Amino acid sequence: MRASRVLPNAGLPPLDDRGRFFVMIKAEILEALPKLSPEERREIRTKLNELDDEEWFDNGELSEQEKAIIEARLDEYDRDPGAGFSWEEAKARILGGLHGK
Repeated sequence: MRASRVLPNAGLPPLDDRGRFFVMIKAEILEALPKLSPEERREIRTKLNELDDEEWFDNGELSEQEKAIIEARLDEYDRDPGAGFSWEEAKARILGGLHGK
């Protein structure tokens, strides 16, 4: 009698505990994402970037143009600090406009 051996599944989806193929539909994948650890989500992002052949081009860094915009806005604030609004004031104005107040 020959000993049975486990063959690789040659790129097929993994088998469940009953030997059936286990395939997740998109809705199940999206539902499972919040349950993953930050490290698991990083692994998924990396894999998706590989599949899409994309990388984050800026690695989270501001471009020179973005830095210049921030500097210009800070210069404007330094010249006239009273010209703007605090975040609380701006938020209240925005929400007031949305709610018709």
